Amino acid sequence: MATPLMDLKLPAPEAMFFVCGPTASGKSAHALEVAREIGGEIMNADAFQLYRGVEILTAAPSEGDRAMLPHHLYGVLEPSEAVDAMAYLRRVVPVIEEILSRGKTPVITGGSGLYLKFLSHGPSPLPPGDPALRKELDALPLEEIVGRLQALDPVEAARTDLRNRRYVSRALEVCLMAGVPCSTLRDDWENASEERAEKLRGVFLQRDRETLHRRIGLRTRAIFEGGAIEEVRGLEGAAAGLEKAIGVAEIRRLLAGEIDRTACEELINAATRQYAKRQETWFKREAWLAQRIC
Repeated sequence: MATPLMDLKLPAPEAMFFVCGPTASGKSAHALEVAREIGGEIMNADAFQLYRGVEILTAAPSEGDRAMLPHHLYGVLEPSEAVDAMAYLRRVVPVIEEILSRGKTPVITGGSGLYLKFLSHGPSPLPPGDPALRKELDALPLEEIVGRLQALDPVEAARTDLRNRRYVSRALEVCLMAGVPCSTLRDDWENASEERAEKLRGVFLQRDRETLHRRIGLRTRAIFEGGAIEEVRGLEGAAAGLEKAIGVAEIRRLLAGEIDRTACEELINAATRQYAKRQETWFKREAWLAQRIC
């Protein structure tokens, strides 16, 4: 079975520069500074900024910023189009190659950790789940699927919690679907990821909690004053992923008369602070990123 990367070659890790960090940390401004210094162009790695028609809600780079240097993959999707990390990777790699062909450096910036991970390290080669096979395995006793995993992949079995049916079932599912041990796929990918990480370049912007929360509050106020309510009012048939963007559900409640503007802003601020905390946790695990305290 082919893995997701067999027909897609990732750009050389040293050819890109990453600017990562939680929402409202100042990634867009810092990416512009870096791009000007190294002769680069800005590449979007924010799942929601891929969509057009929600530029205010998603705090996409302003027209003024975009006029300073070329920006890529902002507002390229209709709200109804679905996208995931793999679809993003297939879209972004050709654009990066085109930038490199002109002697420029792609400066990748955004807060979508998985999108960045797919581009920096490559996607996991593990095949997606198969509902029919999962149903078949779920019908078997735990002891039987443990025995089958131990027979097919003793290495993976030894490092799996064999009391956890979900873990055992997934490892066995991968073995059966890929035709090779799950441990082989994992280990090969991890080794390749470590090799890439040694050559990756990038920064992780950090701000103290009080400052970040203040900036989040200012951003929320700015999107309201900029027209986010009108954007959500006109948002029809949005893809499930876009519906998850912070502010969409909250503003819909405002438009329905369920809450007032003050409550709406408070809900958006709270959701954004929680999201920023998750982002910080994600990026702190990426040891190759140089931490920059702002």
